[in-house]
Amino acid sequence: MATKQAQAKKTLKVTLVKSVIGTKESHRACVRGLGLRRMHHTVEVEDTPAVRGMINKVYYLVKCEA
Repeated sequence: MATKQAQAKKTLKVTLVKSVIGTKESHRACVRGLGLRRMHHTVEVEDTPAVRGMINKVYYLVKCEA
């Protein structure tokens, strides 16, 4: 049987608050990998170590909420 914690996947709300113009190509790739397309676009992503790493890499471009 799966526990309630396993069933309820934790998510993070990530919003692009600064433009990617003039940033490194790898940082642009992280922003696209998070699913962000334009300024002030918000997406809900699963809270995994890989996603946390992408958010940490582009911390100066995004706003993150639990």
